Amino acid sequence: MSEAGEPVKLERLQKILAAAGVASRRVCEDMIEDERVLLNGVVATLGDKADPAVDEIRVDGAVVSIDPTRRTVLLNKPISVISTVEDTHGRQTVVDLVEADERLFPVGRLDADSEGLILLTNDGGLTQRLTHPSFGVDKEYLVSVDGGSISRGDLRHLREGVELEDGKTAPARVSEVQPGLLKIIIHEGKNRQVRRMCDAVGHPVTRLVRVRIGTIFDNSLKPGEWRDVEPEELRELEAAIAQAASSGEDPQG
Repeated sequence: MSEAGEPVKLERLQKILAAAGVASRRVCEDMIEDERVLLNGVVATLGDKADPAVDEIRVDGAVVSIDPTRRTVLLNKPISVISTVEDTHGRQTVVDLVEADERLFPVGRLDADSEGLILLTNDGGLTQRLTHPSFGVDKEYLVSVDGGSISRGDLRHLREGVELEDGKTAPARVSEVQPGLLKIIIHEGKNRQVRRMCDAVGHPVTRLVRVRIGTIFDNSLKPGEWRDVEPEELRELEAAIAQAASSGEDPQG
């Protein structure tokens, strides 16, 4: 029953999947028959019905976002903008930059001195999957540092893990794009982690730009610009989250 006491109208699973843009209804039926679809953690069968606002549906391990009230936005955060909903000091926040009737929340944080891509959403499940350490979603940064070219030893140190006051960082993928410019890919979320990693090897950060979150990227967005994340992008992101969670690796190293 709904909150208003009206019976919930359940819909056939293949119809819900097709409406969510997964594939045509016929192909969705094939997916169900091939046991690629889970309904609330149980292998679905043809004829199963669901409530799109309540039930969890997964295809190939990836959660399918089927609630039409859910919204996810990609923002290119400029420097000095705060990654919170509100700021007690009156500074501009990421929420101030996005036009939305929904109450959106930033997923994770970029410190005020950093810039680049950040997601805002009202989907609590997606936020949990992107921020919880057990999922280990990649975040990619372009990082300008002081001190000129990075030695092989320092690159190896960054890749293998750096001892910080709150613990050793997990292995990272690090390469020097050009002298003083690093590409760093991590899957942790320690506070100001990339900056502290670079400080630890004697190369303080002068500029930090996040260019990718999992499978989400967009080099056409200018600082301060934003757009809605497309359903296909969300499906690819959810598939990447599912793969990371099923890899059996400990994202904390």
